[in-house]
Amino acid sequence: MRRLLSLSLITTAVLSAGWGDRATAAQGGAPTSSTFGQVDAARLRRANDEPDQWLAAGRDGQGTYYSPLQSINDTNVQRLDLAWQYSLGTNRGLEATPIVVDGVMYAVGNWGIVYALNAITGSELWKYDPRVDGQYWGRYACCDVVNRGIVVAHGKVYVGSLDGYLHAIDAKTGRRVWRTDTLLDRSPKAFHYFISGAPVLAGDLVIIGNGGSDFTGSRGFVSAIDSRTGQLRWRFYTVPSNPKNGPQEQPHLSMALNTWPSNYDWSTGGGGSAWDGIAYDPDSRLVYIGTAHSNPYAIYLKARGGSDQLYTSSILAIHADTGEIAWHYQATPGDGWDYDATGKFILADINVGGSSRKVLFQANKNGFFYVLDRITGEFLSGRQFAFVNWTKGLDPATHRPIPSAAADWQVSPKLIQPGAIGAHSWQPMSFSPKTRLVYIPALDAAMVYIDTSSRRMKTIEGNFQLAFFLPEDYDPKGLASLMGSLPDLKVLSQDPPRPLRSRGFLRAFDPLTGQVVWEQPSSSIWDGGVLSTGGNLVVRGDAAGQLNIFAADSGKLLRKIEVGTSIMAAPMTYSIAGTQYVSVMAGFGGGLLFMPFPPDSAAYRFGNTGRIVTFKLDGEPLSIPQPLAEVPFPKPPHAEGTTEQISEGELLYARYCSRCHVFGKGLLPDLRRLSPTTHSLFYDIVMGGLYQGAGMARWDDVLSRADAESIHAYLVNQAWAAYAATPSITSPH
Repeated sequence: MRRLLSLSLITTAVLSAGWGDRATAAQGGAPTSSTFGQVDAARLRRANDEPDQWLAAGRDGQGTYYSPLQSINDTNVQRLDLAWQYSLGTNRGLEATPIVVDGVMYAVGNWGIVYALNAITGSELWKYDPRVDGQYWGRYACCDVVNRGIVVAHGKVYVGSLDGYLHAIDAKTGRRVWRTDTLLDRSPKAFHYFISGAPVLAGDLVIIGNGGSDFTGSRGFVSAIDSRTGQLRWRFYTVPSNPKNGPQEQPHLSMALNTWPSNYDWSTGGGGSAWDGIAYDPDSRLVYIGTAHSNPYAIYLKARGGSDQLYTSSILAIHADTGEIAWHYQATPGDGWDYDATGKFILADINVGGSSRKVLFQANKNGFFYVLDRITGEFLSGRQFAFVNWTKGLDPATHRPIPSAAADWQVSPKLIQPGAIGAHSWQPMSFSPKTRLVYIPALDAAMVYIDTSSRRMKTIEGNFQLAFFLPEDYDPKGLASLMGSLPDLKVLSQDPPRPLRSRGFLRAFDPLTGQVVWEQPSSSIWDGGVLSTGGNLVVRGDAAGQLNIFAADSGKLLRKIEVGTSIMAAPMTYSIAGTQYVSVMAGFGGGLLFMPFPPDSAAYRFGNTGRIVTFKLDGEPLSIPQPLAEVPFPKPPHAEGTTEQISEGELLYARYCSRCHVFGKGLLPDLRRLSPTTHSLFYDIVMGGLYQGAGMARWDDVLSRADAESIHAYLVNQAWAAYAATPSITSPH
């Protein structure tokens, strides 16, 4: 693989005519304006003067996911029906919110593929494919091949592709203007870096972070790219580099180094990636980023000596002009639970103690809702919005979490809340200036945390020495072959007692008092982000495939629309020629890559056809897909492999394969259901990369032929067990 030396060398500005193979041209329909993507900082600042537009991922520069539009409101929402829908040709997760500028909808799907549509009819104007090499980036991206948003500005669309490039696309033609590599190099050691988050416009800069903290060798940073030329203006590192390699690159890193253990293994990279959660304040010219846990977060907590490991799991402000740090607040010092501070921010001006304050809101994964002065970083409040037991609370003087023995999973397995999926994750919350409430997609979801360093399954791919399970998935007997003896769930739940089933809620939360004004249960813990509007509406899709519409003031359920595809993204709304539309991207995925679809989800019942679904008053009825028929297990090939091979195959499968290929109906194939042809090609696929074009990487860099044979023996063994358990099918024995 080639090693890339300098961003100034690898930024490529090209004539748009030279990239016709990258964009698919329109086949009909036209926007309502002759301008395309003409958004700048001044227009974004005046977003409230153009309520018919949706100019940024959260509509405005504050990231509120609130629209003043009220043609669709709590008195007429029963008339809401289909305006149009557009199929994206994918069955993977969709997490972004479209942008509408002057009659054109711009949306991003998997890998960083961008679509431009007529916002009235849904007809395609163009489609841009960044041509990501799924061989590597599909293998190492943490949580599916998702993308959480784009920037539209200066006549261009800016998107981060999964393989770490930032692309500038002509908003009119869909052809590439330039492409910049945001990664440090392109050698195999860099394959754990990826982009799944949304960039942010900061004046004449586009700010983009990356993911990778779950994998060895990843070091967090954000890049500031000149929006017109594609040149790197500055790069900000979130964690120190190995001190044996010389002085730190930036002053804030020298200070941070003192908060890391002296014996830290710097080959792991440090983590702290900024995989989402970036915002910008044009008045102070500050860029705000949230960072992930250290890499790996499962190193021994006691060996850390209580070290904070700055600037992991933190909220930071960076001067846009210089790339220097302005202030920081660490939400979870020494994070050992995967409490990334990467949830989206909302910027608001509110009255605190009788005076107006410019603040930043974040509903953190760790269960606390933070209100910080966004100019100075002053801590104003941190209130629980969900149940927590990982800490006894925040120290009133230092605002640091108070340690809790109930969270020390290194002493023994613990049931800790929130779990690694958080009390709130990437799904956007919404702030209504009308109700002064924040609408949070919240979770009460504990997880059993197990230190695996002394167990048979010591690590999984990514250098974890930790395993965690939702209570409903925790099976001590089933895990015994990999984990050894484990305590019963009822024993774990006694200190303190808490629910053993995970639950999701939509919570209307007062950011000043911490009061939950109202809440509505979610269909699952995997429901979508939130839109609020001036029509007294809160709109949220769910895993069951319903678009739910509530009264913003009371929480009363006003309408359910069955979409037929599970929804994770936040909806949006816009208006053209006096007609208001509500639109949402529908498609399950993301963190669900690790587990089967819930049986009551639309993805399980109907499949997972990715769509953009758009509604208006007095539209057409929306038809839903036909339910999928249950397919019996195919008869597996003749059993092969010794008991020892099958046992070793179980371990290897759990370590390398189960992150994508779960047993059950999920995003990717259940490998117990392989066809005879695929069985015969198994080693060509796993070791030779036969299916690289479809995103299935080759694994001969970490697996031997004997390893692959053990994995295959385990799969055949499990296939026979499932085949024998299928109704109306008897075991051949």
